[in-house]
Amino acid sequence: MVVKLYGPDFASAKRVLVCLIEKEVIFETVPIDIFKGQNKDPDFLNLQPFGVVPVIQDGDYTLFESRAIIRYYAEKYKSQGTDLLGKSIEERGAVEQWLEVEAQNYHPAIYTLVIEILLARKKGTPSDAKAIEESEKKLGKVLDIYEERLSKSKYLAGDFFSLADLSHLPFTKYLADMGKMYLIEERKHVKAWWDVISNRPSWKKVSSSRWPLVE
Repeated sequence: MVVKLYGPDFASAKRVLVCLIEKEVIFETVPIDIFKGQNKDPDFLNLQPFGVVPVIQDGDYTLFESRAIIRYYAEKYKSQGTDLLGKSIEERGAVEQWLEVEAQNYHPAIYTLVIEILLARKKGTPSDAKAIEESEKKLGKVLDIYEERLSKSKYLAGDFFSLADLSHLPFTKYLADMGKMYLIEERKHVKAWWDVISNRPSWKKVSSSRWPLVE
């Protein structure tokens, strides 16, 4: 059964794509143009009542929210492809901990930067300079904690690549587009971590591909 991934060819949908490739899952993408409002079409709302991307259809099973989706595939195909959950309950706990850190601490700050810089640029609307300044400070404080953590282990959850690292890929890439990659580069251990995870073949394929994409 081929998995269908609905969404745009950017942001959180790429989080799911990287996971599917790492887990060697056969899939096809169904482009959803959110700038044209296709995520509000009745057919899409039947899949995702909130009108948010991405969504997967796996046979008769439908699931939305990108982090829920990557957890699902990492567990469903645990013995296939890259093990993204760890080999022990303690490693699994560390993966879940840092995945939550990404969702609750890292992502909100970087998401605001994306909205106020990249999206504002695309729409031709003014940015909120105060929101940008505050979000950059918040992100810097989070990255200081990452720097300490990554001075002790190669990856966030330990010495293995996991969902915790994977989940950072799509939005961290936008720092370069916003001219704020120095937030990564001025932190030795964070930079080393980013260099490793951003050079994984799965991310290179996803970051350079345009939809529709079939694996």
